Parts: sequence; structure tokens; C-alpha cells
Amino acid sequence: MARAAKKKPAGKKKAPKKKRIKLHPIEWIRLWIKRVVLAVLCFFALGIVGYAFINPPTTPHIISEKMRLGWADRQWVDLDEVAPVMARSVVAAEDANFCRHWGFDMRAIRAAIDDGGSRGASTLTQQVVKNVYLWHGRSWPRKALEAAITPFVELVWTKRRIIEVYLNIAEFDEGVFGVEAAAHHYFGVGPDKLSAVQAARLAALLPNPKERSASRPSAFVRKRAQSIVDGAATIRADGRASCFED
Repeated sequence: MARAAKKKPAGKKKAPKKKRIKLHPIEWIRLWIKRVVLAVLCFFALGIVGYAFINPPTTPHIISEKMRLGWADRQWVDLDEVAPVMARSVVAAEDANFCRHWGFDMRAIRAAIDDGGSRGASTLTQQVVKNVYLWHGRSWPRKALEAAITPFVELVWTKRRIIEVYLNIAEFDEGVFGVEAAAHHYFGVGPDKLSAVQAARLAALLPNPKERSASRPSAFVRKRAQSIVDGAATIRADGRASCFED
């Protein structure tokens, strides 16, 4: 009998190549917009959480001023090494309801609107957000980002941390940033040795430090400083300093 012919094993069929889906240009743009937005959100999220524990090494404004001037005087100092009256003075000068709001002082905002927008209503938290994460200048994109980031900073950071960062990044003269540099620059003392009057004069420089002086105060600065001295004492007496003092 003839032997049955052996069947050749069937060769493996090659899997069909997956066709690349070509995105419509509009869909491609939308995809990349989503990716960019996600990357920006991750950047700010990491920055907010990170700076709750890590001291910001610098800020965009400090960098720009250093490039313009060729130098910048700044040395980080912990809040424990700053005279408590300095923190109270800054709060009295810039944000009297600091311990009572969640990043936005609605009362101050309404007062600014009633005043025709001639007065500022930014809280210390908003100023920290602007200086640490954003850029200076009046623009709607910056204000929108500031408004979006501020509540998250209030949620993650403590009030004491906000004050600490603010005192270390605030500008007190051309090229002089932070309370440590300012105390030595104007009074030749460390920040822990500041008196109530000296602290009030430093706070009185805000928000126009380049046009005012704490060591050679104008009549305006003297008057504003005296008001800040009284305000700082009131804030301590009525408990509005409790959220940032031990």
C-alpha cells in the first residue's frame, strides 16, 4: 500500500499590522492641550506640596532683579529666628484678617470694589503665590492662576508657613529681599533683634519698597509705621495673631 503523504504543517499566520489612527488636526491639538494642562497641574501640585516643607531657593522676581542689578541680597531665616513683632507688623500692614480667611479677604475685596479699585485687596497668601510661583505685572492670566493656586496653598500650608515664606521673599529695597537682609541693611541688626518701631517701618515699606526707606523714613512712612505699631498690638490683643504664633 502506498504510504499516505505527510501533510506539511501549516505556517504561522502573521498577525495583521495595527493601523495607526491618524488624528484630525483639531483632535491632535486638543490632545496636546490636555497634556500641557496636566503637566502644568502636576508642576504646581508638586511645587505646592514641596514648598510646604522645602524652603524656596529663589523666586522669578528675585531672579529677574538679580539679572538686572547683577546682585541680590537674600538669606533665608526661620520664623523662630525673627522677632514675633515683625510677623504681626506685616499682618497689620498687609492683611489684618490673615487668620480669619481662606486665602481671599472678601471684606477687603468688597471695600476695594466700592473704592473704585484704587486700593489693593491681595492677601498675604495671594502675594506669596504671586512671588513664589508666578510673575509680576498686571494681567488676567496671572490673576487667574493666582486665584486658582491660592486656595490650594491655604489647604496644604499652615498659616505660619505662609508668613515664614512671605518674610523671606518680600522685597524691602532694590536688591534687598527677605527680613534678614532688610534688618541688616536698614538697622544693622539681626531679624531677631528688631524692635516694634523697626519692624513697623519695614512693614511700612510695602508695597513700594523702592520708593520708601526705613532708615530715612519720610513723613508718610513715619505716620504709616505708627499706625502699624498700633495695629500689631491690637492684632496680638484680640487673637488675630494666634494662627501664626506659638
